[in-house]
Amino acid sequence: MTETQKSATLTLNGESYELPIFSPTAGPDVVDIRKLYAKAGVFTYDPGFTSTASCDSTITYIDGDKGELLHRGYPIDQLASKSHYLEVCYLLLYGELPTAAQLEDFETRVTRHTMVHEQMHNFFRGFRRDAHPMATLVGVVGAMSAFYHDSLDVTDPWQREVAAVRLIAKLPTIAAMAYKYSIGQPFVYPRNDLDYAANFLHMCFSVPAEEYHVNPILSRAMDRILTLHADHEQNASTSTVRLASSSGANPFACIAAGIACLWGPAHGGANQACLEMLKEIGTVDRIPEYIARAKDKNDPFRLMGFGHRVYKNTDPRAKVLKQSADEVLELLGVEDNPLLQVAKELEQTALNDPYFIEKKLFPNVDFYSGIILEAMGFPTSMFTPIFALSRTVGWISQWKEMIADPQNKIGRPRQLYLGETLRDYVDIEQR
Repeated sequence: MTETQKSATLTLNGESYELPIFSPTAGPDVVDIRKLYAKAGVFTYDPGFTSTASCDSTITYIDGDKGELLHRGYPIDQLASKSHYLEVCYLLLYGELPTAAQLEDFETRVTRHTMVHEQMHNFFRGFRRDAHPMATLVGVVGAMSAFYHDSLDVTDPWQREVAAVRLIAKLPTIAAMAYKYSIGQPFVYPRNDLDYAANFLHMCFSVPAEEYHVNPILSRAMDRILTLHADHEQNASTSTVRLASSSGANPFACIAAGIACLWGPAHGGANQACLEMLKEIGTVDRIPEYIARAKDKNDPFRLMGFGHRVYKNTDPRAKVLKQSADEVLELLGVEDNPLLQVAKELEQTALNDPYFIEKKLFPNVDFYSGIILEAMGFPTSMFTPIFALSRTVGWISQWKEMIADPQNKIGRPRQLYLGETLRDYVDIEQR
């Protein structure tokens, strides 16, 4: 971030105030209003903070108009096609792609931390069997601070490093345990001979009664889902993690806060909403009816999984995940699953319909990830927990960056107060 020679002038009640303008390495210039209240006695008003930069960051950049997502400068489609999740984790955490030796060391450290404290198993028995896995995830991740006391001091760089590795390593184990608990099956311990994605699938779908082998096509598809959701700039859950961490809260509490925010249907539930829409459509012969409804401005129905709030052209993650979706469906077939038959036909309709092409309503990453997870056998209740475990590295990277930032201060948004002005208390007998 560099201060330019340009500045903005705000005129208020006959007084003029010069506001510096900063230029990022990519994206629009930023007006610096940090001293505005001290100088002019006014705040800015920006509900949702959609026009406000809350921080400076070097991790992720999104250009919605171009359909561009960069992690440390690397395009997401290249990372998803040529790399794998733990290598992308290293990139997000440390800023550069690792050497072979660095990657091996990092993968070993993550692998050696995948088990959770045995007493944590007892927590799950306190939840109802029909508890949503996200409710379980929020509670158990927050409780990690009760077990890992040697990585709670956020002022110690080494403790921050240990906490980061622990969270990346243990989230798949906790998410798989939440799933197993919800379906009444025994917990499956992690295996050090499996890679990150394969280990997660093994913990979710294996049972003690028989041997389970993870299909490499399914493992690769899961790895891509994790990679494509690893970070997405200053979204609601990431901003929640940053706001929580600004108070000095321990890392486990901060990530639990991010998980809680992600649970909101407007944020992390998009792929689940997509599958619920496919269930509503039900059969292939009803697709024309719902396409017509989607085109009708007076009909509240909306096609979920098409288009994107940020990406105004195409979702750069969707093209890569479509390849995995095609591979998974070819492997598992769609003949016995009406839901997947609807998904495939709806995809083809949208890709070839002039209305969708003109409006740029192409299938997005949530559409394809929902299809893949459904085909793998995950219930929709597990879609958001899988999103949470993939996004954990993004939250941790943003958390580490914020803690190390000398400009870090506790978050304290202001407000436009519209309530009552000063008034005196009235005794109850006189009301």
